[in-house]
Amino acid sequence: MTDSAGKAAEPDTPGGEGADPGSAPDPADPAAPGAAGAHKRRWLRWAALGASLVVLAAAGTGWWFYKKLDGNITTDTTAAAELETYEKERPSPVVADAQNILLIGSDSRQGAGNSKYGRDDGGSQRSDTTILLHIAADRRSATAVSVPRDLMVNIPACRKPDGTRTREQFAQFNWAFEFGGTACTIRTVELLTGIRVDHHMVIDFSGFKDMVDAVDGVEVCLKEPVDDADAHLKLPAGRQVLHGEQALGFVRARKSIGNGSDTERMDRQQRFLGALVNKVQSNGVLLNPTRLYPVLDAATKAITTDPGLDSLKDLYDLARSLRGVPTEKVQFLTLPRQPYRYDPNRDEVVEPDAGALFKHLREDTPVAVSPGQSSTAEGESPNGESSSAPEDESDGESDEKPDDTGPASPAPTPTFTGTNAAVSPCG
Repeated sequence: MTDSAGKAAEPDTPGGEGADPGSAPDPADPAAPGAAGAHKRRWLRWAALGASLVVLAAAGTGWWFYKKLDGNITTDTTAAAELETYEKERPSPVVADAQNILLIGSDSRQGAGNSKYGRDDGGSQRSDTTILLHIAADRRSATAVSVPRDLMVNIPACRKPDGTRTREQFAQFNWAFEFGGTACTIRTVELLTGIRVDHHMVIDFSGFKDMVDAVDGVEVCLKEPVDDADAHLKLPAGRQVLHGEQALGFVRARKSIGNGSDTERMDRQQRFLGALVNKVQSNGVLLNPTRLYPVLDAATKAITTDPGLDSLKDLYDLARSLRGVPTEKVQFLTLPRQPYRYDPNRDEVVEPDAGALFKHLREDTPVAVSPGQSSTAEGESPNGESSSAPEDESDGESDEKPDDTGPASPAPTPTFTGTNAAVSPCG
């Protein structure tokens, strides 16, 4: 084409003569294709930067939480050194991967918030509560055995805090903790049971309260109202949820609830601990970080433990290994005992029940609990008298099958008086 002057028309080109000035894309125009791409790339860069900052902040916060919880734990190196001295006389582990942990509730009045529970006479302390926790090697059951504080036992010669040593003596069990602390208590338990104690934890008053508060309290039922000044406890009868201070008073109270015996107090402690375990598992605390942290914070502040369990990783690995234990397989019982023959205010072990219990825990073979009367594989009743089961009239012959083609049926699982975490305290 030519214009009116006969000159060929220039093709329209961006920016050239004949181009429509308004048709060229403006890089500053958000609607322009190039601007949209640049804007998107800038947004992606800012989003990536923001995500990186969030990840770094989360990692930093997580690390801070970890270090804080890890730093809460107190390590008991004194007991570890003392036990090392007596390593040759301690029992050997029998079953690999099974764990025996001694839990000690200290009644020391030392420490923040503990002085109001009694007079601290120079730092002396006794173990109000001692529980031997056996965790099966397959992690499918856990059995907690309460050792009565007034049980008469052989206490070995132990090193006292001032460096002197006590003499070996026959005395009530909780004196071992007063004489020589944790190491003396562990050696006394091992001497009594023949079971190797792999780890230990000492829990104080304030820590117990904080752990109960961290799970929003534990439900209990009382047949009668309670008013106990010594335990700082005043409660109405009926169903109710106990929080820290009340919970501590409930498990410590002795003379104001029931018949006032230490036996009943141990039963009450077992039921309360079972309810606490059940609540932690049923409420998904272990799988919810926002609920788990307060529990871990309270627990790690509460305990003094041996070097083998003194890190958050050690405790987490232990807790994780127990997540698969059904609540009905978390069992609580008291070591078989009866009033001491020379002093009804003290206890003594009942045989062969106690021996059978120790043997099964030592060899990591099952035991069962029932609210009713105990029975052992040997057919003995809790008071040591023969049960009413008929005697074998086979003239001492073996229990093999008649054709001797195979072994006899396995021995029945011994049953002891106790409860489990699936049983409601208000059941």
